[in-house]
Amino acid sequence: MRCYCCSSASFERCCEPLLNGTKSPKSAEQLMRSRFSAYATNQYEFVINTYTREKQEGLTVESLKQSADGALWFALQITPPSAQEATLDTVEFTAFYFENKSLFQLHETSNFLIEDNQWRYHDGTLHDDCGKIKYGRNLPCLCGSNKKFKQCCATKLR
Repeated sequence: MRCYCCSSASFERCCEPLLNGTKSPKSAEQLMRSRFSAYATNQYEFVINTYTREKQEGLTVESLKQSADGALWFALQITPPSAQEATLDTVEFTAFYFENKSLFQLHETSNFLIEDNQWRYHDGTLHDDCGKIKYGRNLPCLCGSNKKFKQCCATKLR
């Protein structure tokens, strides 16, 4: 099975070892991808554990579950940084999800820190294009499968 984070690797080789703790993320992008996969598979304990200590305060599995309730996360696109913007601790991404049979996107530039020799998510800046979007059924699927959207991830709405 292809990984939830839309990399070209299988879930077993990509994010699963990070989610089950047998491997640690080696970069901010790898942590971002694994956090997306955790949301896609409802592994909120992993999400909490990958925040910085400062940001973990007040978070609970139940509060994350409640905030994500009804969302079906299905595609992640990492925006490659320009040469001027490239830093090791920042990742710009767009995550796509369905909620109430509508399509939404979350576009964020995330900041990561190394804490206790582990990459951790600290905070992020949301872009103005977050929210409900329209996407053509005959366009290539957002997940990068090279199929039409209507023949790929849009089938998850049925």
